[in-house]
Amino acid sequence: MDQASASLPSCYRHPGQETGVRCTRCERPICPACMVDASVGFQCPECVRQGSGTGHPPAAGRPRTVVGATVARDPRLLTKILVALNVVVFVIAWQSTDFVNRFDLVGKYFDPVAGHDVGVADGQWYRLITATFLHQQVWHIGFNMLSLWWMGGPLEAALGRARYLALYLISGLAGSALTYLLAAQNSPSLGASGAIFGLFGATAVLMRKLNYDLRPVIGLLVVNLIFTFSIPDIAWQAHIGGLVAGTLVAIGLVHAPRERRALVQYGTAALVLAATLAIIVVRTAALA
Repeated sequence: MDQASASLPSCYRHPGQETGVRCTRCERPICPACMVDASVGFQCPECVRQGSGTGHPPAAGRPRTVVGATVARDPRLLTKILVALNVVVFVIAWQSTDFVNRFDLVGKYFDPVAGHDVGVADGQWYRLITATFLHQQVWHIGFNMLSLWWMGGPLEAALGRARYLALYLISGLAGSALTYLLAAQNSPSLGASGAIFGLFGATAVLMRKLNYDLRPVIGLLVVNLIFTFSIPDIAWQAHIGGLVAGTLVAIGLVHAPRERRALVQYGTAALVLAATLAIIVVRTAALA
């Protein structure tokens, strides 16, 4: 690490989180999770509350994050819910193999018990989403949930709940779609890795926008990609699909011009979602 990056101060609310951005009012260093979009630069949450004179400013004057989202009272609420949901599903799956077989991702295979084909190509579209909340190994859910907590919290605070949830779900669905397209039709797949890799891509896009040192997140991403392609039975398609989708959605969210922010942000998300659905339709037609 060079001398310039080593001298960066830490966020006053999140010690250890280096930042080159300061509040335009009090000049305290603030990280993406604490930045509130102001008319000039960014302000910290305390200065925003002091400036509004109340903890509940009117809707038209509410402080906004770097992408134009409303600042939430609990910036990690959705991340907490997603972690809890994954853990609950894991506990159920741990006790029931039938539950896993019912909700994991599989393109199409003949079920001798049911006496007919099952899978996404057979009309079980829900598997594309339910599989992203399924885990069977402790190490698998442990690693994914640690990654979700580490990256999801700051992203949720910076993007806002609606944008963050759209990013997470589209990344997960894109990971499932690419797996559905490229993997063997009777090969089961599960895990939140597609969505997690989408968060990796979004984190890199946001950090680049804020002129942060990208080496830590790029290094972690490279390590994860090495594991992806070197360990057997890992659905690399889900990782790559989620990474590409998450990066593309994040580019639209972070770089949207202020005057057309909502149109560009939700339009980008819609285009990535449409491309993902097109992959699903193409694969289903091929398996028909």
